Amino acid sequence: MARSRGKQQGSRSGGGGGRGARESVVESVDGGLAELIPDRDRPAGWTLLLDGAPQSHVDLDDPAHLSFEYQRRIGHVIDLAADPGRPVQAVHLGGGAFTLARYVAATRPRSTQQVVERDGPLVQLVRTALPLDPGARIRVRTADAREALAKLPDDWADVLVADVFSGARTPAHLTSTEFLTEVRRVLRPSGTFVANLADGPPLAHLRGQIATAAAVFPELALVADPTVLRGKRFGNAVLVASALPLPVAELTRRAAGDPHPGRVEHGRSLLDFAGGAPAVTDTSAKASPAPPASVFR
Repeated sequence: MARSRGKQQGSRSGGGGGRGARESVVESVDGGLAELIPDRDRPAGWTLLLDGAPQSHVDLDDPAHLSFEYQRRIGHVIDLAADPGRPVQAVHLGGGAFTLARYVAATRPRSTQQVVERDGPLVQLVRTALPLDPGARIRVRTADAREALAKLPDDWADVLVADVFSGARTPAHLTSTEFLTEVRRVLRPSGTFVANLADGPPLAHLRGQIATAAAVFPELALVADPTVLRGKRFGNAVLVASALPLPVAELTRRAAGDPHPGRVEHGRSLLDFAGGAPAVTDTSAKASPAPPASVFR
């Protein structure tokens, strides 16, 4: 997607909280130039871009609506992580526009959630322009994801979502077995980890992340567009991990029914897809590859 034109840094919408006459909101944040663009098709919908790269979509009137393909897939995982409507304790590493935290609050009322976002100015922008429901039990912390994770107690979370990008790349220190060992410590024995990954041909990063997760969790699944899995284009893949068997059949059904159908790999086929890639450690970790410029045009 291209960056919107004709707006100056610091310009703001006249309709507080996304209401009224809607204009783009454009401000400099730590991660670059943040833009909140009104959704023409949804009266209370907004898309967050950072340096022209789409990050999140939010509908303030319908927070259970997930517009982005990868967020819908993460939403399926959250839906299947516990009985429908049951409150959960959730951690979100990476805040964006708090889309998935809003989703959990809407679909699982009385859930307790912690959002960790390193970019303080971005947090303030989103809080001001797209305020959270004051009744939602969502705590937002401005901190590095791994440092914040280390401070959480053992066996605290039912769901832990990792969706952290810096300059459209996942930071290296969030790709290792040491990081995932901390994730498993914070998860309850029945908890679910779900991560948004991005890669393109030859898929070396994605294969390495599957091997890394397999070194820490006994149960894995991967959801992605078939063209991404075939190495035909750059795109997102959602990795799911748990200590207990995953609801693969239902996840497969839901992913197949999406507007852009996804394929689920698990078990032996997923390990075969990893192709013998070595697990990533802190000493070998690298940031995920940068997407080609054409992805956002």
